[in-house]
Amino acid sequence: MAIIKSLSIFLLAGLCEIGGGYLVWLWLKEDRSVWYGLAGGLILATYGVVATLQESSFARVYATYGGIFIVMSLLWAYIIDNYRPDKYDLIGAGIALIGVCVIYYAPRN
Repeated sequence: MAIIKSLSIFLLAGLCEIGGGYLVWLWLKEDRSVWYGLAGGLILATYGVVATLQESSFARVYATYGGIFIVMSLLWAYIIDNYRPDKYDLIGAGIALIGVCVIYYAPRN
């Protein structure tokens, strides 16, 4: 159950950071309304709070989140921007996921 809880928090944090960042991107890069930027900033701030819900140390949480962010960014780009990841994107994302599983979920004494 602890793994499901932590993965859920990582996914929520990822949605907040990527979604918020995407709104800011649209505002600044694609001339959308300032409201996109304001909403994006609020969602990005929410990400900072969500990440604190994890039970491990700052270093492990943020290192693990970095790998999960890689995968979620590629998924976001695929779904929202019609970006097609190539085999190297997928290999890199797989390596990152293996790394984060070792960092966050390896048994420690």
